[in-house]
Amino acid sequence: MDVSDTEDLQPIEPRGARARTRKLMLQTAIALMQRGETPSVSDVAEAAAVSRATAYRYFPSQAALVHAVVDEALGPILDWRSDSADPEARVQQLLTLTMPRVAEFEATFKAALKLSLEQWAQRRAGTFGAEPPFKRGHRVDLLQMAIAPLKNKLPEAKFQRLAKALSLVYGLEVLIVLKDLWGLEMAEMRDVAGWAASALVRAAVAEAGA
Repeated sequence: MDVSDTEDLQPIEPRGARARTRKLMLQTAIALMQRGETPSVSDVAEAAAVSRATAYRYFPSQAALVHAVVDEALGPILDWRSDSADPEARVQQLLTLTMPRVAEFEATFKAALKLSLEQWAQRRAGTFGAEPPFKRGHRVDLLQMAIAPLKNKLPEAKFQRLAKALSLVYGLEVLIVLKDLWGLEMAEMRDVAGWAASALVRAAVAEAGA
């Protein structure tokens, strides 16, 4: 499905053939990012044999493209829910689901992190330009959901502090520290991250009780 480069670039809702084209672009972007690249929209269009005009109609910026790729890679994590009323158990469930998925798409998530860091450096240098920023933040909602049973048991400031503390032992950065720095395998990483997360939840609950 090609359009000419002079066609008006209006946003389109992907369905049917359009949905397949969008899926192709996402799969192509993931393949490139799994090789350690952080592709532009044009790079993905070329690799997927899609016109640049078509590509930019789906993903108007590199940030939009990488954000969509990250969502695709996260997959079931974004749909995570728990019926448990125990915040510690909920956090462990989230970790159990997340860590293997992050390891599977480690290169993709590292490429996204690289883009975030490059944009930060460009903003510092005043060379960023008009490109929309790539923003990370799924872990904020996920962790707040995981400790939701504590919402009415902790003061808001302490609830948020716990969520922020848990963000230090959740996500890609855990693999960077425990795998790249310490050389741990998945079982060991899961044990260390799970232990740290449980300690944080218990400390917050104990503090609330005190």
